[in-house]
Amino acid sequence: MSGAGEGFSEGALRPYVITKGRSRPSRNTIGVETLLVAAEPARALPLSATREETALVRMCGQLLSLVEAAAHLGLPVSLVKVLASDLVDSGHLSARSGVPRAALPDKQLLQEVLDGLRRLR
Repeated sequence: MSGAGEGFSEGALRPYVITKGRSRPSRNTIGVETLLVAAEPARALPLSATREETALVRMCGQLLSLVEAAAHLGLPVSLVKVLASDLVDSGHLSARSGVPRAALPDKQLLQEVLDGLRRLR
């Protein structure tokens, strides 16, 4: 006879608990390259904040990308995306996007500059 908890991994339960049962962030604008920074002035987290949320806000005292935060926390990026989204919604973190694709210089222009610099030798 098998036990009641057999087949149910505690490892699978933990991320579910950390994100309060959600697998998707409330914002679809947060990507792996999104830069996170703690809100100024700093706001106290509620007593119900998880230790992961507390650690995320603390480490974002300096600008940090979502993927870097996930690596430091040792958590899946998808899970940190949910946490970061919640913390942005609550005003504890600010999210900053990278440079918009339209604002990036044209590859052809960069190649011409590189070719010109090489000719200067």
